[in-house]
Amino acid sequence: MAKNNRIFISFAIEDKDSRNLLVGQAKNDKSPFSFVDMSVKEPWDEKWKTNCRTKIKGCDGMIALVSTKTTNADGALWEVKCGKEELGASRIRGIYVDSKNKPASLPPEFAGIRVVEWSWANIKSFLDSL
Repeated sequence: MAKNNRIFISFAIEDKDSRNLLVGQAKNDKSPFSFVDMSVKEPWDEKWKTNCRTKIKGCDGMIALVSTKTTNADGALWEVKCGKEELGASRIRGIYVDSKNKPASLPPEFAGIRVVEWSWANIKSFLDSL
């Protein structure tokens, strides 16, 4: 691990446990990757989009957790759209929360974003590319 990337994690609120698992894995001594979690952990007031955009701008990349809940997660979809505007699609990686229960299709906000299985190798590869 050459550096500790600042990563914004986008997720549907229903996938909060998966986000917590990902952050926990990054802290595991046996994990081949680590990062500084910059995700939104609490709801913001009416200026949340401005605050969120500022946070995303300050990150090296974004991990977007993808599940069957993602399609209806307006906040998470906005974060992905904002991430594409601020970081570019190549600095965003979609990670399937459950490879056995993938959504039938990805929302349009994921156009141009690579989405992969949740594995330490895939996460490490993405972080190493930043």
